[in-house]
Amino acid sequence: MKRSTDKILTTHVGSLPEFDHLDPSAANYDQQLRDAVGEIVQKQKDIGIDIVNEGEYTKGGDWLAFMDHRFGGYEPRAGADDKPLIQQGKDRETFSDFYDYATERNILFYTPGNQMSQKRPKWVCTGPVTYTGGDELKREIALMKEEVSDPADAFLTTTAPASLEVYRSDEYYKDEKKYLYAIADALKVEFEAIADSGLLVQIDDAWLPALWDRIGIQMGLDAFRKRSMARIEALNHATQNIPEDQIRYHLCWGSWHGPHAFDIELKEMVDIMLAVKAQAYLIEGANARHEHEYVVWDDVKLPDGKILIPGVVSHATDIVEHPELVSQRIQRYAERVGKENVIASTDCGFGGRSHPQIAWAKLQSLVDGAKLASKALGY
Repeated sequence: MKRSTDKILTTHVGSLPEFDHLDPSAANYDQQLRDAVGEIVQKQKDIGIDIVNEGEYTKGGDWLAFMDHRFGGYEPRAGADDKPLIQQGKDRETFSDFYDYATERNILFYTPGNQMSQKRPKWVCTGPVTYTGGDELKREIALMKEEVSDPADAFLTTTAPASLEVYRSDEYYKDEKKYLYAIADALKVEFEAIADSGLLVQIDDAWLPALWDRIGIQMGLDAFRKRSMARIEALNHATQNIPEDQIRYHLCWGSWHGPHAFDIELKEMVDIMLAVKAQAYLIEGANARHEHEYVVWDDVKLPDGKILIPGVVSHATDIVEHPELVSQRIQRYAERVGKENVIASTDCGFGGRSHPQIAWAKLQSLVDGAKLASKALGY
């Protein structure tokens, strides 16, 4: 994994907008997808993003739903009476009037041209968990590698066991740990295939901290932290054969446009995050709920050899950050963990969360701000 040795490098979290012109039912879909991946990668390069991906176009633009059909051992169950996970929690209860208003107007996400759904299928494990997504994954890897000369300049996203588990109940293993590790063993196949290709593996884990206001508040902090650490141990089991310097771990608090007033604080999760076997950690650092948390690194030492990838532009507002502000945010982290250990990024993916024009303007501001920070930091 490259470091910011000659300048502040830039990247992003994964999903990018404008994939709605793709039609999976079309006879020429493979060519459509190849062309779209080529275009989106080139667009990132033209802006000046250093570490790119395929915009999650190969995944239908959704960080989680692409996993729905990559496992054996499950069957779908009707869950019409179940309240979707994203519609639960203390935030929803406290700000119920706002959430009713936002849901009626469909503004919790930016929906045109995006397939993100608030309601997920409910999968039930009825047999041994296996990985069945090999062909889809091979296509993703091949399309990404076609567009970069050095695979270390690109990443593919995948999902952590903890963020899949919440949508998949168990009737087969009947033991929480055995079931969790069965999911991890299946994901291990995907993780290792990406790593074997030479690409960087980004593991997304939004639901690990976002469960705090769903189940954690009732459990209490100690119990929730213990539960979270057990999921990290399962993740590390799944990545045991992958070099640490090929792994990026993305921790966020969910990305719907709501108050997030009950997000657990980074200071309560930072040691758990750093327990993940990864070289780089992607965190939110630009939105109004988490921007102040750069001070966590006054008290917490980033371990030697690690890289911090904070968000310095946010999906949470349509205001395009001024490059000077982006530069200031980058410098705050550089002063605390060392400039060579910082890569500038976004809080979360833009696909399904920001209008395309806004998303690309923010990415340009990210690059421009990184240039200003590089100069200010003496590169």
